[in-house]
Amino acid sequence: MNDKIYVAKLGKAVGLKGHLRLFIDSDFPEQFKKGSEFITNKKTSLVIKEYNSNRELVQFENYEDVELAKKLTNQELYSTFEQTRQNCKLEENEHFWFDLMDCKIVENGLELGVVVEVHRYPSSDYLEIKTSDELVKKELPKTFLLPHLFDKYILNVDIKNKIINVQEAFVILENS
Repeated sequence: MNDKIYVAKLGKAVGLKGHLRLFIDSDFPEQFKKGSEFITNKKTSLVIKEYNSNRELVQFENYEDVELAKKLTNQELYSTFEQTRQNCKLEENEHFWFDLMDCKIVENGLELGVVVEVHRYPSSDYLEIKTSDELVKKELPKTFLLPHLFDKYILNVDIKNKIINVQEAFVILENS
């Protein structure tokens, strides 16, 4: 499941035609459209036949019957990184969390560390950074959190070269 992203959970069957309640856990509800394919945590491949966003109901191809649909209740839906890139449109300065992983954090030419996790908090997203060995040898913390805020801390993100240029992050590291 390393290249898979959890996007939703299937609830109970509704009606007789195989509709299921859909609990979306994604910033991109537009990916749930007719023809979209997902894989479940039980390795079942499902293709959306119909999705009603107002009622939060989904129906899958080959599951157009309440008894078949009931077998899918409580299963989790996953998308791949590639499908996510194709189906989800980003705005300026938005990036997929999986693209931020393993990016080097650089401030004024100094490599502070590497992104190992993205934490989502109500106030902001935070990058968890594993501090570079050189800086750990200087008795700085092994990890630190950097708010994922553009202009304040994040100057630019180069996904292709896996580099995030930052400012004022070293101060956060020193005080972590």
